Amino acid sequence: MLSLALAATLLTTGPVETAVTLPASPAPLHASLLVPEGAVSAVAVILPGSGPTDRDGNSPQFGITAQPYRLLARGLADRGIATVRIDKRGIGESAAAAPAEADLRITAYVEDARAWAAEAAARTGQPCAWLIGHSEGALIAVAAADGHEDSICGLVLLSGAGRPAGVILREQLGPQLPEPMKTEAFHALSELEAGRTVGDTPPALAALFRPSVQPYLISWLALDPTALIAAWDGPVLIGQGTTDIQVGVVDAEAMAAAQPDARLVLWDGVNHVLKIAPADRAGNVATYADPNLPLAPGVVEDVADYILQF
Repeated sequence: MLSLALAATLLTTGPVETAVTLPASPAPLHASLLVPEGAVSAVAVILPGSGPTDRDGNSPQFGITAQPYRLLARGLADRGIATVRIDKRGIGESAAAAPAEADLRITAYVEDARAWAAEAAARTGQPCAWLIGHSEGALIAVAAADGHEDSICGLVLLSGAGRPAGVILREQLGPQLPEPMKTEAFHALSELEAGRTVGDTPPALAALFRPSVQPYLISWLALDPTALIAAWDGPVLIGQGTTDIQVGVVDAEAMAAAQPDARLVLWDGVNHVLKIAPADRAGNVATYADPNLPLAPGVVEDVADYILQF
């Protein structure tokens, strides 16, 4: 039997977007299913980045309203690819599904990604679903794919870190923190990487190392994206912009080196939210708040072309 979303395409012109829910504890998870007009050639789940990033790729409280995931979904729909854009636990309409912060682990996001992949495939009549992970979502995607080749068709990793989180955090924090705060922060990271919580972090670092978030950090720091992608036996597209000020080309190249069968695409002059942007920070960040800017040329085309060849 056709799902309601698919049946609606028979009566309507253009892609059809419907709200979908996924049973979960302590509350259901929510997402948007965008089904193209006509036949569905493939379906993908778009996994958001870190922090309060919603299903469209926005974090309004941080001034990020570029809606890259919504734009990507629309572009893929024009190529016959259906997408499910999710609100992860604690965000948007899935706010009630968040556990207490001290109980959250990155494995919850991994298990949710697998569940959404199965749901997306079932709703569109596909044998499997692709995972499109952006930023931290790329890490979630490769972790979710492990051992699930039957339900996950392949991976599209956009602006994803190719090194363990601890390495990148040190790289980002080092130039910003004065001594002795830098030494204290690096000590805390080392303890968390070893699986031990810390209770002596300076108040100025409470936002990053507060006790309630440390169990999540431990679960996150333990993941090595290159080890995960090396273990995946399936299609992988790695896409990275050259003016990304959050994740570098070095990360994309590290993932590609770990998985020689992956396809690496570098988009010249493209930033973290997948839009054309200058290298200077002010001009680059300005694009994060402009929903009217289209995605950079090549992003939709490369993602769609890769998915449709399988």
